[in-house]
This record gives sequence, C-alpha cells and structure tokens, in this order.
Amino acid sequence: MNSRILTIGFLAAAAWAQPGFIWPQAGFPGRVVKGAPYSATATTETTQTLSDGNRIHQITSSNLYRDSAGRTRREQSLNGLGGLAADGNLPQVVFINDPVAGVSYSLNPNSRVAQKTPARAWEMGLPPGGPNGALPPLPGPPGMRGARGQGRSAMDTKTESLGSQTFDGIMAQGTRTITTIPAGRIGNEQPIQIVSERWYSPDLQLIVMSKQTDPRVGETVYRLSNISRSEPQSSIFSVPSDYKISDTRPRGNRGPGAVPTLSQ
Repeated sequence: MNSRILTIGFLAAAAWAQPGFIWPQAGFPGRVVKGAPYSATATTETTQTLSDGNRIHQITSSNLYRDSAGRTRREQSLNGLGGLAADGNLPQVVFINDPVAGVSYSLNPNSRVAQKTPARAWEMGLPPGGPNGALPPLPGPPGMRGARGQGRSAMDTKTESLGSQTFDGIMAQGTRTITTIPAGRIGNEQPIQIVSERWYSPDLQLIVMSKQTDPRVGETVYRLSNISRSEPQSSIFSVPSDYKISDTRPRGNRGPGAVPTLSQ
C-alpha cells in the first residue's frame, strides 16, 4: 500500500457532504457528558434505489465508548469512505478524546502512530454537535446547501413527537420532522418531502437511533446496538505504550485551529 497523508478534517467534510450520510456523534469531541458511561456499536446503513431498479446498499460501523469522566473512544473503519481514496482502501483508525487532559488522539493501528492535537482543534476541525448531544444537522438538499434566510424560510417544516420507545434496553424520546421543498424551488415539478426521525436518550444524552428518507438519495438509518451501561476499562482511553506519539500541529501553526492529519 502506498504511503500517503490523509487529512482528517478533509475526510470529515467530504464524508459529511455525501448524500444521506449521518455522523455518529459519540467519540467526537464536543460537549462533554459526565456520569453517563456506556459502550455500543454504531451502524449507519444507506439504501439508494436507482431509476433502473438497481440498488446501492452500504453499511458502516464503529465501536463507541465513553467513561464517567466524559472521555470518548471511537474505533472506525474508513473503508466506507473508500471513494475518497485513490485505491479505495483506507485504514481503520481510533479516535480518543480526553477532555480531562485537554487533548485528542487519532491512532493508526497499522503504523502504530498516535497523532496528538489539542481537543479544541478537533472541535474546530470536525462537524459540530447540536444541542443536548444531538447529531449535527444533516446537509441541506442539493440547491439548498448553505442557503439562509429567505431560501430556508420557503421550505415547509413540521415536527411532531413520537412519544417514547425502548432501543436495546434504553428508553428514548422520538421526534419526526417532515421538510417539504416546494415545487420549483430546485427545479422540481412536484413538492419533495424529506422525513427525518430521531430518538434521543436523556439518560445517555445522545441519539440512539435516527432515520432519514429522501426520495432523491434514498434512506439512511443510524442506530446504536449492543449498548452497555458499564464503565469501560480506563486503559482504552490512553495511547498504548508501543505507539509513537506525533504532534500534528505544523511548525509556526501551534494554535488551536491546526488541522490534524493521519499518516499511513
């Protein structure tokens, strides 16, 4: 495999822009949640049906951990973003955010290198989280991304409560949002409806399941499974002793806005 440098900020922005992509919020720096430890498997499943009846079905997964101090760890295979790499083969990576020490790490198990950056740099370099630990807002539809003011006010949005439901033993509160793009707004002959469903756990303070259906790009489902409320082992939030730690901030740019990179 050829050696190359992958910019995490670039991957985040590029993946976030993919149709239907939903970021799992746990494991990324952001609002620190203390006193609610857990571990789980996060799965994002996308299904797109083409006009000829052909289907594109993709599944990506990651392992998530959080301790009582608010430290988080995410073990993620980047192969789901293979289209962003020249050879379509990206490494597995581990992200550790330690708000206690004020640092974050990206670990490459292949090279045994841990790249270190101040936690605030990661907060600035990755998609922001929403209030109450919610997932970041999904990208707007083509022709609407980046729209503000009059453009978005022209879209009809309705939100309703779905009550409570248990997911893998975790009680969550659900909401459904229906956004209608009026006819002619993006060249569409008929109105387009986008339906988003999200289930939030007040105990864990995160989304345990979300679903978005968009007739233009298909369906995307994000869910947590194998949820455990036990305290994870403290060692998984530290860099293993056989890793080489590299500071990602280049010379002359040691401020909090430096963008981390991942060496392979």
